[in-house]
Amino acid sequence: MVWHMAKTVLIVDDDPTQRRLMQAAAEKQGFRARVVENGDRALEEASDPRQGVDVVLLDLVMPGLSGMDTLQRLIERRPDLPVIVVTATGGIDTVVQAMRAGAVDFFVKPASPERISISIRNALKISDLRGEVKRLVKKTEGRMGFEDMIAGAPTMRGVVRLGQRAAASNIPILILGESGVGKEVIARCIQGASERAGKPFISVNCGAIPENLVESILFGHEKGSFTGATDKKLGKFAEADGGTLFLDEVGELPLDMQVKLLRVLQEGEVDAVGSRRPTKIDVRIISATNRDLAQQVKEGRFREDLYYRLNVFPIEIPSLKERREDLPALVDHFVARFNAEENKSVPGLTPETLSMLTSFDWPGNVRQLENAVFRAIVLSDGGALKPEDFPQISGVAPSTAMSGHIPPPVANDVADQPVSITDPTGELRTLEAIERDLIQFAIDHYSGHMSEVARRLGIGRSTLYRKVREYDLKVREGEDLDEVG
Repeated sequence: MVWHMAKTVLIVDDDPTQRRLMQAAAEKQGFRARVVENGDRALEEASDPRQGVDVVLLDLVMPGLSGMDTLQRLIERRPDLPVIVVTATGGIDTVVQAMRAGAVDFFVKPASPERISISIRNALKISDLRGEVKRLVKKTEGRMGFEDMIAGAPTMRGVVRLGQRAAASNIPILILGESGVGKEVIARCIQGASERAGKPFISVNCGAIPENLVESILFGHEKGSFTGATDKKLGKFAEADGGTLFLDEVGELPLDMQVKLLRVLQEGEVDAVGSRRPTKIDVRIISATNRDLAQQVKEGRFREDLYYRLNVFPIEIPSLKERREDLPALVDHFVARFNAEENKSVPGLTPETLSMLTSFDWPGNVRQLENAVFRAIVLSDGGALKPEDFPQISGVAPSTAMSGHIPPPVANDVADQPVSITDPTGELRTLEAIERDLIQFAIDHYSGHMSEVARRLGIGRSTLYRKVREYDLKVREGEDLDEVG
């Protein structure tokens, strides 16, 4: 049995024997199957995306509304829905016509259960690819909305309501929550639901910029304004003009940059390094932190006036363990996404795997879940994901897990022996290999927040960035180490 999140196959055929055959083939693979006997019923079932039909098996020869007419109407109403056409022997001209009209596959009756299941899997793979392209286009165009977010848990419904209210105005928003809860996703959805939808969305990790480059990266610089400034460069504020600037880890900004940020908020203009006159900008600020900014104000590490400017509309995001109800849908989303990105066809999870993932506490939140699913998909042999595909959670080492990357802990605790000091033969690994794995583990554990990684490891940020480059470690998607240090 394979666990799927609402993967439903709609079978449309006027022959009850064929319906039963296709239904049995689909259900054997763990899919839910619905059966209807004509085109009109098929349109009723499949036209509404909320009905949860994911793929259609459509007989081309039926009384009443023809298979071709049904296909054309389905594609008009739900262009994202994959349709597999089914034909009796000899109808090749009709099949060609159906494929031109938008069907994704066909098979000839009577087909073997293996052929039917392969066809369904391929159609779902096409659907995953379409969904991933659509998601990337929306993200690139700044049009992600709350309908694109997984937020069914009661604790998330309040977050969505606050986000929708925030989107209706231009006031600064402060998003609060632990590392990895998805603060940037909320920020993108706020922009997508606002009048700034379709305008630039620029994200900056304030904790990942070396202090000597913060001013230049945020506010820009003129050519020749300092050693190495060979060209004029727009800062992130100017890049975001007309749209939204997302300042992640805003609590990491140095105090002198906090003063400049306050001025931008008050005056609506930026001073580029070396510029003689300020530039007017129209930017909506959404900031985020996993720190207690009020405490940082008390300690003199964050300006009180800036804190009150940023904290006009706070939104707190719950941790993943406070929204466990969303975990099955999040897993399903990540499986579909990484299938598309990595050209895999993992059908889902075994029920034991889903149960294990749901009971885990996820200290690294959604980002840790995303990384775990990504690792499992990449190393998968194509079958349903099993508990041992998640060794850092299950404590069971998969057969492919030898030395190199972070070996699995032996208990259900991410902090319990996350980096092995011995190789599979029991010999000590080299100091360099252990250091490499430890730094990579720290980067993953603290979700790419480099200030926190450096602080926890007891090294300077410049040393950390040097080692990241030396070991060719993965930091965060889209982060340019040459630019930030």
